This record gives sequence, C-alpha cells and structure tokens, in this order.
Amino acid sequence: MRKLIYSLLITSVFFVFQMQSQAIDYSVFTIPKDLKENANAVVRDNSIEIIIEDLDKMIVRKRKVVTVLNKIGNVDAKIGESYDNDTKITELTAYIYNGFGKEIKKYKERDFSDVSAVDGGTLYSDARVKYVDYTPISYPYTLVFESEYKTSTTGFIPWWYPVNGYHISVQKSSYTIQNPNAIPWHFKRTNFKNFNIKSAESETAIQYILENQKAFVYERNTIAYRDLLPKALIALDNFKLKGVEGAYTNWKDFGKWMHEKLLLGRDELDEATVAAVQALVKDVQDPIEKAKIVYKFMQEKTRYISVQVGIGGWEPIAANTVDAVGYGDCKGLTNYTKALLEAVGVTAYYTVVYADEKRDIDKEFSSIQGNHVILNLPNKDGNDIWLECTSQTTPFGFLGSFTHDRNVLVVTPEGGIIKKTTSYKDETNLQTLKGEIQLLDNGDLQANLKRSSKGLQYDDKFYLETISKEELIKNYKSNVWDYNNNLEIESVVLKNDKENVVFEEDLEVSIKNYATINENEFLFRVNVFNRDNYIPKRYRNRKLPLQISTGYKDADFYKIKLPKGYNLIALPDAKELKTKFGYYQVKFTKLDETTFKYEKAVVIKEGVYPKEDYKAYRSFRRSIAKHENLRIAITKNLTK
Repeated sequence: MRKLIYSLLITSVFFVFQMQSQAIDYSVFTIPKDLKENANAVVRDNSIEIIIEDLDKMIVRKRKVVTVLNKIGNVDAKIGESYDNDTKITELTAYIYNGFGKEIKKYKERDFSDVSAVDGGTLYSDARVKYVDYTPISYPYTLVFESEYKTSTTGFIPWWYPVNGYHISVQKSSYTIQNPNAIPWHFKRTNFKNFNIKSAESETAIQYILENQKAFVYERNTIAYRDLLPKALIALDNFKLKGVEGAYTNWKDFGKWMHEKLLLGRDELDEATVAAVQALVKDVQDPIEKAKIVYKFMQEKTRYISVQVGIGGWEPIAANTVDAVGYGDCKGLTNYTKALLEAVGVTAYYTVVYADEKRDIDKEFSSIQGNHVILNLPNKDGNDIWLECTSQTTPFGFLGSFTHDRNVLVVTPEGGIIKKTTSYKDETNLQTLKGEIQLLDNGDLQANLKRSSKGLQYDDKFYLETISKEELIKNYKSNVWDYNNNLEIESVVLKNDKENVVFEEDLEVSIKNYATINENEFLFRVNVFNRDNYIPKRYRNRKLPLQISTGYKDADFYKIKLPKGYNLIALPDAKELKTKFGYYQVKFTKLDETTFKYEKAVVIKEGVYPKEDYKAYRSFRRSIAKHENLRIAITKNLTK
C-alpha cells in the first residue's frame, strides 16, 4: 500500500509539472541578458528525475527546455530517447517555439522516427532510438522535450552533467533520484566547489540544483571540459543488468563480478584451433614471442564488426563463435585473443578502457564505465604489454593515441585492478628527417629525403601504406608540405617496421621556382621540409589552464648544396631557446665552399600549466615560427 501511495504521489507531481510547463513564457526576451553572453544556447530548464523502485525497476523522467540562439547551438537541442529490450519508453513529446514564445511545432511519440541506435558497421544490436530530426527555419527558437522510460536494468543510472560544454549557459538544471527502499549506493561529486549548486543527500534521496550559470568561453590548448565542469556520479551497490544480478562497492569486487558473470565459460575453443596455435609455438619458449605469434594469427584470421548484445553490450561473444565466423567486436576479439593465448600458456587479462578521447576510468568511483576493451599481458618487470585486438595492422604491443596513457580496469579472476596503459610522451614521439638538397641555378630544388617516425608520430603515419599512390602523393602535396608551391613527388618508398614500431619514408622530391633570383642574389628559405609555423591564438585575458596534450621531438638534418656559380660566404648564427615547455635548437655547419649542413631539434613537452604561463608559451612558439622562416641570401660568384 505504501508503494502504491508513493507511486500515485510521484505520478501526480509529474502531471502537475507537465501542466505547468504549458503556461511558461518561452519568449527569448525573458532570458537574463548575462546568460545570453558568449552562448550558442541557453538551457532554461533541464530536469532529471529517477525513481529506483527495486533492483530491477527504475523510472527515468527527463525534461529539457533549451533556447537555441544560433546554428552552432543546435547540437544542444537534440530530440531523441534510446531504448532496448529491457527499456520501454512511456512518454515522449517535443514542442518548438519561436523567439517570441509562440508554439510552431508539436511532436507526439507517433511522430518520432524509430531506428537502430548504431551505425551500419554494427552487425546486430537491440539498442534503438526514437528521434526527431528538426530543421530550424529561424533563430532563436526554443525546444521543450519531455520523456519517460521504465527499465529493468539498474546497472546504468544516468549521471548528472548540468553544464554540457562550452558556450552554453544554464538557467536551471536539477537532478533528483529517489531510492525509497534504501538500496545501498555510492556516489561522487566532482567540481562542485566553484559553482552555484544546492545539494541534499540521504540514504533514500539525492537532489542537486544548479542555477544561473554563465557560458564558459572555449579557449584553445586547455583541459577537457569534463575536467573543469561539475558532474555527479551515482551507482547502486546491488543492481541488475539485463537480468543478471551484481554487487560491488569497489573495483576489486566489480572486476570479480565481471569475470564471474560476463567472462567465465566464454573462453572455450575447439580442439582443432587449440592444436593449431599450439603447433605454431611448439618450438618457442619465451611467452612474449608466443604472444606475438598468436597475435599475428588472430589479426590474419579475424575482422572487426560491432556487436552490441549480451548483457547490455558488455558480455563478449564466446571465443569458439568468433573462431568459427572470423569476426567480432572489441569484446569478442579481445576475449578470443585471451583464449588463444591461454591455450599456449600465456596469461592475459580482459581490460576495460575509455578509447579515442583521452579519459581515465575513475579509480575512485567503481561503476560500469568505459567504451572499449583491450588485452593486458602482465610482465614481471612491471612494463605490461597491451594489445589492441580490433586492428589487423597495429603492431604487437602498440596502442597509439587511441588508448595510451590512461587508467584502465584489468579484470582478473581475483577481481579488478586499476592500471595505466603504456605512455608515449615527449621525446618518445620522435620524427627524424634526413635529406640531401640540391639547389639549382634556375631557382629549382631537388631533394632525397628519409623520414623516420616513432611513438605517436608512428601512429600518425603508418596508415599511409594502406592508401593508393594517388592519395599518398596528394597527402604530401596538400597536407605535409602544402606550404611549398610547385612541389612534385618523384618517387616514394614506404617501410613499416612493425617489430621495432618504426615507419620510414624514402622520397625523391622536386620543387620548381623554390628560390627567388634577383640579379646576382639567390634567396631561399633554409627549412624546406619540416616547417613548424604553429602559433597559439592570442588571449588578452586567459581564463583557463594551458594544456599541451601531446609532447614530441622533431630532429632534422639537411645537407644543402648551393647552385653552380654561387659560393658560401657566411652562415646564420646558431639559435637556441630553452623553456619549461621544451626547447628549440638550430645550427649551421660549413662543409665546403658550396655545401653546408643544417641541423634542427625541437622538443615540446606534454603537461598542464597555469593560465599565467600561456603568454610565455605563445611567445616560445612565436619565436620558433619566426626562425622556421629564416631565409638565406647568397651572391653569385662574379670572378672569372
């Protein structure tokens, strides 16, 4: 009876809430002036109400009122709600108002499109979305979007992100979660301190409200907005995920649950496959060498196809199924590789990670996190090996920018462990460029070049071996050396050394009219093939910290031969810049009367620095760019 009264009360409140929404003035003129400053959109009301009735009963109600001020703000006015076999949408409406607050469009649930929630690269999935693709006819306009869904899965409780990025202001955002049965839970608040947030927390209810938050202006070279803006994370200690019960309060328990409920028994392989991989490594004793052979076997046998089913998209396809069909998603391919390695006596662990955008699994808050899976091979010396199992081309043990340098969850039979993946920092990301350059008396240039790349610079280039010759040449002319007019690629040979993770390019290049010839003077830029002209944007009043997200080193060595009839009299002085952000060095060496050597090294250091350092960093990059455009003038030898 108590539950019935509670349910009726909540329903009544929501009904009154909906009725009141119809009487609100949605005119853009009622928005406070300061909330429109620097904003592409204004969130006038964003409420999330969650009711956890039981381990397998949750209701989520959402209401979002957002006024879009310009075309860029459309991204903050998406109209859609996801569902699957365990989730039923029970309310779905959307209203569009013009700038004066007059209703111009109305959508009921029957007006929403109903499509798969995944793209064509996914083989099958039970995830779907109902959405409206609204095309504005004018700006500003206001969207009022209301939805409700009921689900039997409580493993995914919506988190609260009251400010969803830059250039969006918030008049009001509220988050309410009711837990009448006091199911144990844990929660975490981040970046609340500097925001106008009211909080109320108990064992049966949580409420957060943020009001009148001005838009943050985006500044380049800064930290991710999620590290700056407030958020609240909530998870039940006991939950259900697609009918499977779970319980945890820490990462060790969570990992144990994953192993026992999602992985155990899914690593079986046919006897023929076990015999085949064992035969491949029969004369190999070193476990790392065994792993390399097995990894190559997996890459040649399988391909990636997204599969989003099986306990909420978290359970991998069984290893013998992947073996039979030759494809799988990150979960299936990782689990398959793990099974193959175990068949030859090599221990490996299924690992959950946030891929692409650099983001950590929150080591202080255990919950269902991550969007990708890789494989961990523990090493006695602590230098673990990590395998990306979805790529047919990635070298053994190389992660690249997709998953490097972040906290991940390693799932072992004993429980979960937070580890950090291999980090490629600063001088590890090395590009060397060696070249012999011949300047011709008509102003043309011919060069033989050898470029070698490691670390994340390897990651940027090794795809080049997979594209056509036409695309390859276009890449050099339009991207790499686009500042050189009249450049032609005479020949190119690529070498991908996967064993040492080095990518090499051997090129013959020509440039017509590279130099400027004026009577007896021959004028040319000395840095032909690796000009770094990047200058950060100027900010008069920087608000946000400086972040250099990727460090690197470039080292150039050119031997430059002058045109016939010209002699080398003097060379520019050496240049050296040293700062906390890195260093820049250039020097010239005379080899003979017509030949000199140019050597350059630039190192940029990854890191987060106070906003006060931004001006100094910009000055450092300006000095580099200035010297990168250094010209040398030589005079024709007029003696007979």
